Amino acid sequence: MKQKVKNIPWEAIIWIVTLIGLAFISPHQEHFSICPIKNLGYSFCPGCGLGTSVSLAFHGHFKESLATHPLGIFAILVLSFRIIKLFKTQYLTTNNTNNYGERNGNTA
Repeated sequence: MKQKVKNIPWEAIIWIVTLIGLAFISPHQEHFSICPIKNLGYSFCPGCGLGTSVSLAFHGHFKESLATHPLGIFAILVLSFRIIKLFKTQYLTTNNTNNYGERNGNTA
């Protein structure tokens, strides 16, 4: 079991924790922003609202999610596919197989 936990890609862990965090926060509650553009006092940032949009989508408010940021649902899909790809790549590397599930090495 320790070997399997040790082989989890760090990037996958970061994305999973981020998505879980966004699923559990309240999208309607005011929160601190880590956006450097917003913290510098500018009113427009193309990325602002993305986290809120993802959180709204996780809570089932899809219309509101799209209104907050049109790429929120798309971001969930992209990150989900990225996490799957990371695990798949790690599995293939750990099990010494190629992309077709065949063992690498001599066949003799």
